[in-house]
Amino acid sequence: MCSSDLAGFDRILIADRRRERAEALRRHVGARATVVEWSPRRPIPDGVDVIACALPPGDDVPLVLAALDAGVLVATSGDEHDGIATLLRLDGEARDRNVTVLAGCGLAPGLSDVLAAHAATLLDSVDEIHVARAGIAGAKSEASLRRVHSDRPVEVREGVISEVRRRTTHELVHFPEPVGAQECEMVGVGVDLLADAFPGADRITVRAVEPPPRTRGLFHRDDPGGRWGATRVEVWGRVGAAKVPVVYGAAGRTAAVGGTVLAVATAALAGVLPAVDGTRHGVQDRKSTRLN
Repeated sequence: MCSSDLAGFDRILIADRRRERAEALRRHVGARATVVEWSPRRPIPDGVDVIACALPPGDDVPLVLAALDAGVLVATSGDEHDGIATLLRLDGEARDRNVTVLAGCGLAPGLSDVLAAHAATLLDSVDEIHVARAGIAGAKSEASLRRVHSDRPVEVREGVISEVRRRTTHELVHFPEPVGAQECEMVGVGVDLLADAFPGADRITVRAVEPPPRTRGLFHRDDPGGRWGATRVEVWGRVGAAKVPVVYGAAGRTAAVGGTVLAVATAALAGVLPAVDGTRHGVQDRKSTRLN
């Protein structure tokens, strides 16, 4: 977000393991921003109302626990199944403390769920949802996606979540340019979130492009998210008696797209985006915030 987008915020605190990255972001955000020394296992600083968490999957859990203790709202971009599942298990505690946590605020899950939700508004009912993603936003993102590909994939078939036992689940997916056609493999991350959001869907799949082989110097130190990423969302449903598809695609620098989703989710929690409402207390995925 640029400084003109931050009119509703009095103060922005920025923390990062590498201070030079925090300083670079502070210069970009402007006069309201201050770099602070802080780690996720320490108490939340006084006066904080909402947190945007871009920590690697799993590392965000201690931060969310600290936020629950402090009564602070949180949006987090973690995109691994186990990490999101851990956060969702905190739903009861978050409700008891009147705290809202938005999980999965990235590219996919994240933007892809919002696109699926919008596609559903154009249909009378939803039968199938097929999501695909491409792109990584740095070394941690690469490691996370490799773990996603090493897990056994799951899908929704005839309304039931089950493990995929087919020998191969590869499929050529046509993303928006400049990403273009990429071979994707079925994965499990995000399937349960879509199943919860669309309980009437008979079929749900999520596919992802596997990261390329590790190459020395793959990521430029000053631009770890410089590679392009994309998501493609295909939703089939009924309009009257006809079965029709709605297909959306989005492409951009992977880190920038995920960061934008996280920033919008955080601003929505803070109440500085009047066009966005519908958040409730508890732990939710990004799709749960209604766009009017």
